[in-house]
Amino acid sequence: MPAYTLQQKAYAQYKNNKVMGASGPELTLMLYDGAIKFLNIADYAIEKNDVQKAHTNIVKVERIIDYLRNTLDMRYPVAKDFENMYSYIAMRLVEANISKDRDIIIEMNEHLHAIRDNWVEVMKANNIAVKDA
Repeated sequence: MPAYTLQQKAYAQYKNNKVMGASGPELTLMLYDGAIKFLNIADYAIEKNDVQKAHTNIVKVERIIDYLRNTLDMRYPVAKDFENMYSYIAMRLVEANISKDRDIIIEMNEHLHAIRDNWVEVMKANNIAVKDA
């Protein structure tokens, strides 16, 4: 078996173990990090006029936002605030995907960074270890 295949398998196993061993708050942080990563890829793809790559990565972010929206516990008042933020982001992502507008991607990236940074502060305030932050 070629070495790169073993390395790929080892990395995939590492990522799987990281996800499987993560707490709920850690998983949420991973989702925010993933969304930011995919937005960065989409932004670069738009800059390079790679329409398909931009589309693929914007859709990945849309799926993450949909997942986050679907996991909100609406018994808590703060969930409505998150629902409003996620709804706005989802709407703007559709607009960005249709028009391949980098300005919208940059705006959504700023919002997701702010949400992620606030999430890290909440985790720290609740004595939840923040790995790789």
